[in-house]
Amino acid sequence: MGMMKEFKEFAVKGNVVDMAVGIIIGVAFGKIISSFVADVIMPPIGVLLGGVDFSGLVFIVKEAAGEAPAVVISYGKFIQTLIDFIIIAFAIFMAVKAMNSLKKKEEEAPAAPAAPPKEEVLLAEIRDLLRERK
Repeated sequence: MGMMKEFKEFAVKGNVVDMAVGIIIGVAFGKIISSFVADVIMPPIGVLLGGVDFSGLVFIVKEAAGEAPAVVISYGKFIQTLIDFIIIAFAIFMAVKAMNSLKKKEEEAPAAPAAPPKEEVLLAEIRDLLRERK
């Protein structure tokens, strides 16, 4: 049972759960970016390049013969995926940069002085009372 207990402790640690949430959100974010690139970014770029549809850009290695499909290298899809990656990397960079600047501002903000311990306050009061007696 020791191994099961260790696994349970590992699986429910905050870091593992946080990582799982991050991966799930990252996958969803990736789908959003892929749609953004395919449906919003690439059409205008295609128009600027003379009406080119990137998803249709292929290099035919071998023509279709009979029932065998053509062998193609879909470099247009690769270009689209590359643009997806660049946009995702830039978005993550900007998010991390914003978080780092917020952390830096928190670190630079002067911390409120901590209240002295009760014993110190009591000793200061005793000291002041003794001074008054003299």
